[in-house]
Amino acid sequence: MSPASTGASATLDAASPVATTSSDTGVSDSRMAPGGPGYRRMSLALFLAGVATFALLYSTQALLPLVSDDFGVAASEASWTVAAATGGLALFVLPMSALSERFGRRAVMTASLAVAVAVGLLVPFAPSIGALVALRAVQGAALAGVPASAQAYLAEEVRPRALVTAIGLFVAGNSVGGMSGRVITGWVAQLWGWRVSVGVIGVIAVGCAVAFRLLLPAPRHFRAGSLRPRVLLGTVRAHLSDPLLRRLYAIGALFMTVFGGVYTVIGYRLTGAPFGLPQGIVGSIFLVYLVGTVSASTAGRLVGRLGRRGALYLAGGTTAAGLLLSLAASLPLVLLGLVLITAGFFAGHAVASSAVSKTATHGRAQASALYQSAYYIGSSAGSTVGALAFHANGWPGTVSVGLLAVLGVVTLTVLGSRAARVAKRREPVTV
Repeated sequence: MSPASTGASATLDAASPVATTSSDTGVSDSRMAPGGPGYRRMSLALFLAGVATFALLYSTQALLPLVSDDFGVAASEASWTVAAATGGLALFVLPMSALSERFGRRAVMTASLAVAVAVGLLVPFAPSIGALVALRAVQGAALAGVPASAQAYLAEEVRPRALVTAIGLFVAGNSVGGMSGRVITGWVAQLWGWRVSVGVIGVIAVGCAVAFRLLLPAPRHFRAGSLRPRVLLGTVRAHLSDPLLRRLYAIGALFMTVFGGVYTVIGYRLTGAPFGLPQGIVGSIFLVYLVGTVSASTAGRLVGRLGRRGALYLAGGTTAAGLLLSLAASLPLVLLGLVLITAGFFAGHAVASSAVSKTATHGRAQASALYQSAYYIGSSAGSTVGALAFHANGWPGTVSVGLLAVLGVVTLTVLGSRAARVAKRREPVTV
């Protein structure tokens, strides 16, 4: 039985039921692989798409204290500039994935980035907090076409044994975009204000979007699907009925709850007592995203050594250790805590998202879209609940929210382990 039907863990490098390679069948596999034609161009193109997506999506996150001061609002209200963007993405990722099934992954990703960067150039001119939140929601909705389409493109165009590494590189692009966006906005905002800083991010995203379109190879294995709602709903129901996929969706949401809460609130903590750091230094704190770049891109090797569930346990434990360390009043310990949180989050996200692409043998865009929807719902929840917890109980309140989310990840992984043992006992003995 397949992992999708049993809930059992499988090494992500195992062959997919729909995959054929020259070593398996003697028939040449025309999909891309490391060292092969188009692989580097594809990797760089999707890396840049990831950079643009995360830079735009979280462009206001490091600037929330300045946004609060400019509009005279509390942290819980300013946090909606992040939650609206991630919420818009979560709501529209499934419809956009349906469009990618009909019109193609590359076309949808190109259109999504074009609209998102256009809105990004309008964001600096928002006259009120309400207008800013509205523009950010539209921006997030536009970006919804990138994540699910990218994963579906990879699942179709890359050989199964290279899939975890390829998706890890895309996730690494997310981390670089998140890092560079926050670092750039921090220093630019310190000199010229938050409006100029988000405008700079918009211009950088334009360059990434153009390079993406020029570099990404045309798909060779895409087959257009149907836009009929009945077909779409049937595919969604099939994915949601799979216990393994349901667990992976929930794990992605819970990991992102931690990450969204921590990085939405950390600026308030570091600019306040006892640290009192200037905005530029706070923006530079996001250089720890480089750790996420490494942990995401090495997720394939981690799964190869520990298995999927072992990798998830390690990612969850690393994240929890980072949360506890961040409670210290010592800046070096807080920074170490952020390093561990970031490493654990990006490793867990890369493992879970690649497992979704590996498990789904049909309707891959919808399978990835459901993961992305859950993931960004987790981000919106983390941003909002984390800010509310910070307002009520300070940084320990935000950490408590994160620890509860990590406990959820561990619980779901334990349930997966039990399901695998039950399925193994039920397997018929063959002679």
